[in-house]
Formats: sequence, structure tokens, C-alpha cells
Amino acid sequence: MGIGGVPIGIGGFLILLLFSWLTGMPITQLLNSGQSEPSSTGTSGQVATSPAEERQVDFVDAVMKDVQDSWHARLSQYQPTRAVLFRDAIQSACGFAQSATGPFYCPQDEKVYLDLGFFDELQKRFGASGEFARAYVLAHEVGHHIQRLTGVEQRVRSAQRAQPGAVNAMSVLLELQADCYAGVWGHVAAQPGRSAHGQVELEPGDAEDGLRAAAAIGDDRLQRMSTGHVAPDRFTHGTSAQRVEWFRRGLADGDPAACDTFAAARGTR
Repeated sequence: MGIGGVPIGIGGFLILLLFSWLTGMPITQLLNSGQSEPSSTGTSGQVATSPAEERQVDFVDAVMKDVQDSWHARLSQYQPTRAVLFRDAIQSACGFAQSATGPFYCPQDEKVYLDLGFFDELQKRFGASGEFARAYVLAHEVGHHIQRLTGVEQRVRSAQRAQPGAVNAMSVLLELQADCYAGVWGHVAAQPGRSAHGQVELEPGDAEDGLRAAAAIGDDRLQRMSTGHVAPDRFTHGTSAQRVEWFRRGLADGDPAACDTFAAARGTR
């Protein structure tokens, strides 16, 4: 038992009981003192200790709210997800994750996880700068949440278990569809006049930031950076060209139906 996450002994607990009786303040409120409430749009709270980090939290809040509002309008069964911000490492329902893991969506608890240092890495290591490059990453992870809600993610995981040799190929199609879903939101954000209503609005050059981000984290580019050569059989997210192509499709059409990477792979569309 503890206050604000700090353990207390039985003596401390008895003192709290006495204080509760004298003041009329509920014991649960005393035990929870020092803990901040999570943001209504899903960031974890308790993460911002510097002005720079606070700006990142505010940015994530704004983008997550806008992306999810856009999906609420398109998907009748939409249920909100949350963005959990962390430093260095975290234990999620999908297991232990470190900052090197990068942003990810955990289907088991239906949450988006993002290390606070990733945005700096996106700019400094991968050369993808600009706010929309960051927004693209968040919209991509929410895209995985859409796949979870629509049953696509479950069907792909079942198919991967049945066809172990096709695990990576199916993973690529799943990731490219999430890129396209990010583009669908980008199309919505590009509509003029949205900022007047307190919503995120793309400015000239923002879409290019997103396209650069998609290109920067293609499997082929990342493999060249880490090993000096490309191994297509190990692709899990798609090449830079593929990621740009599918993000651009969503951006152009604004229609989730244009994001069926699986039908495209079968040659049925």
C-alpha cells in the first residue's frame, strides 16, 4: 500500500486512518494523493517534467483526439484507444518494451505506446522533421487499432499461425494498411478551415513531412543503415517506396476502402 506509488507501513496507514476520521477526507483520496489523472485523450500523465516534454504530451493529446474523432465519424463500432507515454522502458500487456522498440500498438490492451525520446530520434537519426511527421507515426498506430476493431488484425494473426512461412509477408500488408489509414486521417486534416474549430489542420508542406517520415522508416532503408545490405525476406513493414505509396493513397482518397492491401496483394483490386 502506498501514497502516490510510495509504500507505507502499517503505522503510517493507522495515522492516515486517524487523519481521515478527523478531517472527513476519504482514505482512498489520501492514498491516491500525488498521482495525476490521465489525460482525457489518452496520454499516461506523470511523464512531463520539462517544458519540452510537456509540449510533446500536449501535441500527442491533440493529435490522438483529432485522429480518433475522424475515425468516430467513419466507423460505427469505433472504441477509443489511449496513447501511453514512457521513458526508456515499460511493461505492456504485450510484454516488456524498451525505447529501441519504437512506437507500437498492443492488441492485448488496445493501447498505443510511445517513448518520449522517439520524436527526437525521428528527426535526428532518420531525418524526418516537422510536426506532421510525428502525427503520421501516431495516426499509423491508431490505424492498427482500427484493424483490431474491424477484425483484420485477428484474421491476419490466425493466418500467420496457419502459414508460418508467410508471417513476414502478411505483417508487411498489415503495416502498409496502417500507413494508408494514417493517410486517410491526413486527408481529413487537409480540409481547409478545420483549425477554426480547434482541430488539427495541415499546412503547406505538412504532407511532404509525412511522406518523408514514411520513406525514412522503410525496411530497406533501415536495413541499409544497420547492416549495410537489404534482406527482403526479413521485411516486416514494407519498403520506403511501398510505405510512401500506401500513405499517399489514403491521403489522396480519404477513403478507408482504398486501403485494402490484402486485396491488392491478391490482385483482386
